[in-house]
Amino acid sequence: MSRSSLNRRDFTRLFAFGGSAAVLSHPSFEGFRPASLSTRSLRPGAVKWDDVRSQFLMPPDVSVLNAANLCPSPARVLETVVEYTERLDREPFPSYRTEILGAKERTRELLAGFLRVTPEEILITRNTSEANNWVSNGLDLGPGDEVLIFSDNHPSNNRAWKAKGERFGYTVREVEQVTPHPGFEYYLEAFERAITVNTRVMTFMHQSNVAGELFPAKELCALARDRGIISLIDGAQSFGLLDVDLSDIQPDFYSGSAHKWPCGPKETGVLYVNARVQDRFWPSSYSAYSGRSGISRTHEGMGQRDTPALLTFGTQIEFLQSIGQGEIEARSRGLANQLIEGLNAIEGVHMWTPAEPELRAAVVTFRPGELDARRVLGALEEDGIVAAARGGSDRGGIRFSPHFYNMEVDIERAIDAIGRYMRQGL
Repeated sequence: MSRSSLNRRDFTRLFAFGGSAAVLSHPSFEGFRPASLSTRSLRPGAVKWDDVRSQFLMPPDVSVLNAANLCPSPARVLETVVEYTERLDREPFPSYRTEILGAKERTRELLAGFLRVTPEEILITRNTSEANNWVSNGLDLGPGDEVLIFSDNHPSNNRAWKAKGERFGYTVREVEQVTPHPGFEYYLEAFERAITVNTRVMTFMHQSNVAGELFPAKELCALARDRGIISLIDGAQSFGLLDVDLSDIQPDFYSGSAHKWPCGPKETGVLYVNARVQDRFWPSSYSAYSGRSGISRTHEGMGQRDTPALLTFGTQIEFLQSIGQGEIEARSRGLANQLIEGLNAIEGVHMWTPAEPELRAAVVTFRPGELDARRVLGALEEDGIVAAARGGSDRGGIRFSPHFYNMEVDIERAIDAIGRYMRQGL
């Protein structure tokens, strides 16, 4: 069976329901191997993006613009997971299980270097939601305490704080999101006004998944630190996209997922726990197979895990480092700029994402006139374009989130499609 026999609709459905692993297992990709990615081709400032694109499985006529939700993984990530999983099933000897479990520590070291912190401050979780919940589970809070959240945080963060506030008797207060983005100074002042003598925790998104607004993470963390408040950055939309330096930002906690912008294996993620707050952070689970360094010895006891995925998480971090995270960020921002410029030129499109480049990164959300977002999403799928739809009255519409594996033709295809729908209807 040829690769072309997998049509766009089938590819998109496979990708949506099973991720890249489902696509790789399809007969259409039997025998497929990507071109080798040479270190030479990835010198900083001289990245050959078509070589990068060749590492992924998407056919040329499929444009995956949904990094804010789920990224494809390079073929080598998928192959490595399969290779180590098959070996684990063929040779489930204690020696091999010990070997592959130990490889998790190499991933921890790579994550620490990637985020510019120490391995002793890194926990390997399953995703951002779990990491955020570990924080809300692990801090001693009760009556009289307050947690300050941002209204535009992902629901997995805000709902957890609110539910646990009801259970344990502490108060949850919100800083409201403002559209259009009022600027960093506004939010700094808004959080400062909302802080009281009872505020114990402050949490916010690094980049909003709703419309891609960036927030002044370093300044907000400094504000919290100066007031003796614990800070949690939800990094689901920055980890693997922005060149994140936690030694400079200095949060108390930072969470992220591998399946989004890092393009890593599914059900792997990270939680950074600053050494200065570790004595105030309780474990959320107690079981076997914890980590071997720092806080992972007490907080990573989760029983049997997908150890091949944990190992491959590190493999993907090495892939990102071979390109350079600064290069990846610049590439993704450039593609988003191209997308915003093209969409803004279409009559009737209303852009929710900030116009100012310094206030956004690579999440682009817009309202396609009076067209129904779900119908637009379906039409995009028919045209081989993977996106996300937002319903409701709060910045409803379509969300595109391009990443470094995209080519300019993907952006042009998306702009042309939206323009055609707006002219001809659906």
